Amino acid sequence: MALPAKTNGYIRVDCYGGLNQMRRDFCDGVGIARLLNATLVLPKFEVAAYWNESSGFADVFDVDYFIQQMHGFVQVVKELPLEIASKGPFQVDCRKRKGQFDYIEAVLPSLHKHRYISLTPAMSQRRDRYPLYAKAVFCHACYKAIRLTYALEKKAAELLKAIPKPFLALHLRFEPDMVAYSQCEYPGLSPSSMKAIEAARGDRRPWTGEAARVWWNRGKCPLTPHETAFILQALGIPRNTTIYLAAGDGLMEMEGLKSAYSNIFTKSSLLSGEDFRGMHGNTKAALDYYVSINSDSYIATYFGNMDKMVAAMRAFKGMHRTLFLSRRAFAQLISKGLKGKQLRRELWRAHLEDFSLGRGSALPDCFCEFKL
Repeated sequence: MALPAKTNGYIRVDCYGGLNQMRRDFCDGVGIARLLNATLVLPKFEVAAYWNESSGFADVFDVDYFIQQMHGFVQVVKELPLEIASKGPFQVDCRKRKGQFDYIEAVLPSLHKHRYISLTPAMSQRRDRYPLYAKAVFCHACYKAIRLTYALEKKAAELLKAIPKPFLALHLRFEPDMVAYSQCEYPGLSPSSMKAIEAARGDRRPWTGEAARVWWNRGKCPLTPHETAFILQALGIPRNTTIYLAAGDGLMEMEGLKSAYSNIFTKSSLLSGEDFRGMHGNTKAALDYYVSINSDSYIATYFGNMDKMVAAMRAFKGMHRTLFLSRRAFAQLISKGLKGKQLRRELWRAHLEDFSLGRGSALPDCFCEFKL
């Protein structure tokens, strides 16, 4: 469907969180702009001290390439007309909406009234009511139009080249904030790890008693590096496997993984100190994303925004060696008292059918429904 000659106004997508969450929100925002027949303004990325972050969209992604690729799909501008830019956007907060949230009914009136709005897409948006042309726009944005800047992609390609082949990209999540957020307790951690977790907890206290047992059996607790190594060995992954650790700063208890797998590489070990020190959270995450979608195999210990985006992009590229380790299966097998060879055998069985093809991972509407 051709773009209408007249726009209903301008939309800026305000993105928060880590890089892959912001990328997901922006992809959705592109579809929303087309749905509402709006002109898209380049997004605003959150400036967050927590993520050691100050980079914006143009610092990570190729703006000119994005605009070129979206031509005919949605109008995109780098700068607003003076009469619009002078007053700033009217903020439409979609994140606080409950239940199903339809942008045509709830946001379009504000766009008509104010002509320039900013929003953060809601998780519960009604994509089932999107016309096909709007679905095509956000799929095209996610899988075709967004690429890294030339300088960042060049650095990522150098990093990829430096990793011995073949290799497995492992996205491990066991940072203090992740453990604190999970409300799980881990007996036997080092004093330094316990201190870091306690500092990150704030008012969020861990579950205790029966509630803690139920929570753990539901697979809500992040896998430790030691547990991750045990599962990898149960799946038959050789101890001499080259592993690229796609992870942020602050991972705890890493000896549990390194004692089983010694060929582990990271950004900091492969890049020069000057290169690494000059990077912020988004640029580091972009390197991990690039390496992960181009790795021979990808394994994640969690199912977060990066994992969803990586799995979907790998599926799009026809790379199907992607696996999410099952925290629930691990917890339930441990709760049954399984140990040693029996536990390894059951973990192998639990993961046989768990290879992901990407559908339902990031933008499931972009994949055809089929069964192998």
